Amino acid sequence: MSRQPAGPELPGDESPTKPRRKRVVLADSRAPVTVLRTVVELEEQTSYGEELVRQFIRIQLKAAIKLWLPGVLALACLPALFHFVPQLSQIEVVGVRLPWLILGIVPFPLLFGIGYWFNMIAERNERDFVDMVEK
Repeated sequence: MSRQPAGPELPGDESPTKPRRKRVVLADSRAPVTVLRTVVELEEQTSYGEELVRQFIRIQLKAAIKLWLPGVLALACLPALFHFVPQLSQIEVVGVRLPWLILGIVPFPLLFGIGYWFNMIAERNERDFVDMVEK
């Protein structure tokens, strides 16, 4: 085993066993300052960050209410329809009365469609929020 003498290294001395120095960058300096500031506001939950989150929650709530109301009205109107138009209650399809068929089948596709529609709106709102934060 041969050892090299332990002496001071000169600044220009590049040893093959010594790794090169690497520059560490903490943040991308090319990113706009407003993006970084907005992200920091959200992470630190400052008053501005809280207001952004409140606005986002308000938008999501409005979307939910806009889809909830027609769904509830549609489902609530079915029993009322059969109560006020009793002739419909006497109709039979495949040996089952019409109200039972409609009340047992119609709500499922209706609720699935409303849920799917809300999911699309909510994802669009989330993309818009992320785009707003990143720009």
